[in-house]
Order: sequence, then structure tokens, then C-alpha cells
Amino acid sequence: RSAAVRCKRLITNFANESTVSNSSGAPPSAPCPRDTTVTRLVFPALYTLVFLLGLTLNSLAFWAFFQVPSTSTFIVYLKNILVSDFIMTLMLPLKILTDSGLGPWQLKAFVCRFSAVVFYDTMYISIVLLGLIAFDRFLKIVRPFGKFWVQNLTSAKILAGLVWLFFFALSLPNMILSNKKATPHSVKKCASLKNYFGLKWHEAVNYICQIIFWTVLILMFLFYVIIAKKVYESYIKTQKKDNKSEQRVKGKVFIIFTVFFLCFAPFHFSRVPYTLSQTAARMDCRLQSQLFIAKESTLWLAATNVCMDPLIYMFLCKPFVEKLLRRGVKTFQKTVHTNPKTELDTRTSATDP
Repeated sequence: RSAAVRCKRLITNFANESTVSNSSGAPPSAPCPRDTTVTRLVFPALYTLVFLLGLTLNSLAFWAFFQVPSTSTFIVYLKNILVSDFIMTLMLPLKILTDSGLGPWQLKAFVCRFSAVVFYDTMYISIVLLGLIAFDRFLKIVRPFGKFWVQNLTSAKILAGLVWLFFFALSLPNMILSNKKATPHSVKKCASLKNYFGLKWHEAVNYICQIIFWTVLILMFLFYVIIAKKVYESYIKTQKKDNKSEQRVKGKVFIIFTVFFLCFAPFHFSRVPYTLSQTAARMDCRLQSQLFIAKESTLWLAATNVCMDPLIYMFLCKPFVEKLLRRGVKTFQKTVHTNPKTELDTRTSATDP
């Protein structure tokens, strides 16, 4: 009897230890609670800030840019980025409502099936277009008098159209194959709405997008290493000629790589360990939560690209700046004509005893 009692105690203790270990380090199948304060309050507030600023800047850019004729490949790519950013900005309110828990579960189903797909779609369209702009600037600086077919205006329009078509074809199955019945429980995880082929396609798209990003990043890095060499050589020449304007213009192209790296690189660095945490056989629950917060934080940083791209327009596109300045002058003139007594009243008040 004593041996049986002893054995029973050992089994009970082992079961208790297993329960404790599962609460701290569990496989992905076990529940791993997350801090909803960050996801329901902090991130929606940050995305709201991006939405308001992005909508203002891109609306202004939309007005200015589409009065500028597409006379160069650079402007063609910038206009396409603007359209992509504008669509991405319009997807943010849906994400804000669902993340904060303010929207109904039916809205969450719509986000999973459509708007989240469009959000990521436009992000990668911007990534590829920024890569094309970097290539275009590279050719302008390295071979300023040479003409390749990619520097042709028609070729730029075709390339931009192919980028949109490629990502549309890539994302459409993600929408179609998310065809499982939506319920208040299933919409908590978007993958629950996908059938078997939908999950496989989604996994394949993730790998394709990772390859696209790292390819563009490596190519951009190589372009800018060569550009940096050219800018340095130009700097040495302008030092002798005492003419630094050309060197300053060439130096501005580095803002493209800066915006690209700051916005998109952190997300793709964090995406790899986060994906591994979802597929690993065993991972600490606390580490899973930290990786989730890192992924969400860097995704927000990627979304800030809709606010950062206008910097490219301002620094590198002279017709865009000229349109804004003309608009500002016209607005000021209208204000003066509408209130002609403003200056008179000010002068009168200054001379009153």
C-alpha cells in the first residue's frame, strides 16, 4: 500500500509540475494570453495619428501632383506611390476600429478578408516603386547622358502598371480563399477564415514578399554605395570649382534610402522571429508576447511611410514644390483681398495714442 501511495503522489506532483511549466512556456497550440492594453489602446491611438497626418499630407500631395504633367519617369513613379499611400491611408480607420474593439465582429471579418490584404498589398507596391525610383536616380547620376529603355516614359508607365497587376494577382487568392464561415470567435484570428489552400497560399505569399523586400533592399544598398562614390567625387570637384549646388542636389537622393530603411526594415527584421514563434514546437509565452509587440510596433512604423513619402516629394520633385508655393501665394492673395482693412487697422492701432 505504501508503495502505491508513493507512486500516486509522484504522478500527482508530475502533473502539477507539467501544468506550471505549460503556463510559462507552452507550445503554440496552448493559449498564450497577451496584454490587450497595448493592442486596444496604444496602437489604435498611434494609428489614428498616422491616419490624420497621412490623410492631410496625401490629400495635399494629391491636389498638387495631379496638376503636374508626367514628363519624367521619376514623376510617374511618385504618382503611383501617392495613389498607393492614399489607398493604404484609407484602410487605417478599419484597422483602428477593429483593433480597439469598437467595431462589430462583422467588420473584423471584412478586415481579415479584404482591407488587411489591401493594406499589405499597397505596402509592398510602395516598396517596389521606391526601388524603381532608386534605380531611376542611380541611372540619372551614374549615366546622366545615357538612355536605357527603362528611362523611357512609356516604359515607366508599363513597369508601374505591371507592379500593380502583379500584387493584385498575388493578393486576390488571399481574399477568395478566406471563405470559411465567419463567427464572433473565428474572426479573432484571420487565419481561421482561410481554408487549407488559403493557408498554404498565405504562407507562400509571405515568403514571396520577404524575398521581394530583401532583394529591393540589397539592390538599393548597392545603388547608393555607387551613388555615394559619385557624390563624393562630385564634392571634390565642386570644392575646386566653388560650386556646391550640384553636389547638394545629388546628396538629396539619399532621403529615398533613409525613408525606405527606417519605415520597412524594422518590420521585416522582426517578422522573421515572429513567424518562427508561431511555428516553433515550444517557445516561452513571455517571449511570444514580446515578439508580437515587436511585430505590431514595427508594422505601425511601416504604416508611417504614408507620412514620410511626402518628404521625398518635397526634397526631390521641383514641380511639386512649385505647385504648393503657387497655392500658398494664391491663398495669401485671396486673404489680403478678402480682408483689405487688416493692414490699415494694424497701422491705425500702432499710431493711436
